[in-house]
Amino acid sequence: MKQGLRLSILMFGLSLLLFPIISQAENLVYKLDFSGRKNGSATDWFSENGFKLQNDGDEIKARFEEGMLVLEVDDDINGLITKEARIEGATKVRVEWGVNRYLKEANWEKGVLREAIGFIVSFGDEKISSGSFVVPNVPYFIVIFLGQHEIEGKAYLGKYYKKGGRYFCSPCGSEIGKTVVTEFDLAETFKSQFGKSTVPFISGFSFEVDARDTDGNSQVFIKSISFISP
Repeated sequence: MKQGLRLSILMFGLSLLLFPIISQAENLVYKLDFSGRKNGSATDWFSENGFKLQNDGDEIKARFEEGMLVLEVDDDINGLITKEARIEGATKVRVEWGVNRYLKEANWEKGVLREAIGFIVSFGDEKISSGSFVVPNVPYFIVIFLGQHEIEGKAYLGKYYKKGGRYFCSPCGSEIGKTVVTEFDLAETFKSQFGKSTVPFISGFSFEVDARDTDGNSQVFIKSISFISP
């Protein structure tokens, strides 16, 4: 009798542990998890998994370290690591990441529109005007970045892409070396910022380091990226 009771309690405890895991798995649409990567350069992995290095992307020092993707720069560059991916049904993104060194001069409140790490999500395939003849048109996009001086929840505009791009610091002022989890509602933000009733599919995402006009010295880490549905 006692053995049967212990077994029932054990099974009940296991059900409590498994339920949230199953629930989260059902809502997961697309995930990048770097926890299983061996230490070393990330360059070959990017190539093998369909990522492209754009602008000064090849000058970003990218490596896997202790289950994280580490991105480091020591020059005032603007680099992108981009992947095209058709992700349908996701309404939110969850990013587990942090900053080991911020760009000292970066401050969107003072007009220095730079970031040690930005995660760019692109929507659909319609090309929206950049506002300049010399800057290419691109699909709608939302950038989430980690900054020291910005205001949480405020929609920032870049120098270009004022019609189709928005920048959000989330969270702002996170502690050096601390892992933070950003959960961002892409669908509602897209509709409210761009005046749309529907949201296109996610057509790609990028890691960006924009260190222009700064000391060009930053280091960040990303543990995982999850696109989730309701």
